[in-house]
Amino acid sequence: MAMNGIANGIYHEKQVKELCALHALNNLFQSRDAFTKAELDEICQSLSPHVWINPHKSLLGLGNYDVNVIMAALQRKGCEAIWFDKRKSPDCLQLSHIRGFILNVPSDYRLGFVLLPLRKRHWIAIRKIAGVYYNLDSKLDAPNVIGQETELKSYLREQLDSKEKELFIVVSKHVEETHLWEYEDNMTNIKR
Repeated sequence: MAMNGIANGIYHEKQVKELCALHALNNLFQSRDAFTKAELDEICQSLSPHVWINPHKSLLGLGNYDVNVIMAALQRKGCEAIWFDKRKSPDCLQLSHIRGFILNVPSDYRLGFVLLPLRKRHWIAIRKIAGVYYNLDSKLDAPNVIGQETELKSYLREQLDSKEKELFIVVSKHVEETHLWEYEDNMTNIKR
């Protein structure tokens, strides 16, 4: 598979084919065995069982899984993905109740060294490990330190300033049902 590794106690899968969703999930759960390509393909099949061309992944079978696959995979682990409304400030997040984040960003399409005029999407895991938040992007050579809660919120604010990026909050089913991931105070919900 990918040239995966554990550096400083952090599991980090690197990009192979169009399997960034798989890498993001495994990096989020810090386990090579959290999910497999076969399992994500099976989820695609279960989401659209009676179609010839599955809309949830690449036609070529290289990956490129959509958000529905990620959400279904997370549910298999007792988690939920909550789309974060960019009109809100990251200050509204109760980080102690959040397992991690999955960021969806635009990505250039290359054929070798040639940049093609096509756009695709890329999935990135962000999570706290040993008290520090990391960007676990599979395109990075190693995990990138974001920092503590203040730096994380600044980082998320910066990412969400782009109209093309989307953030999903990963929480347990209980936290999703009880809304514990978000402060109720209306002042923290206002984007600054």
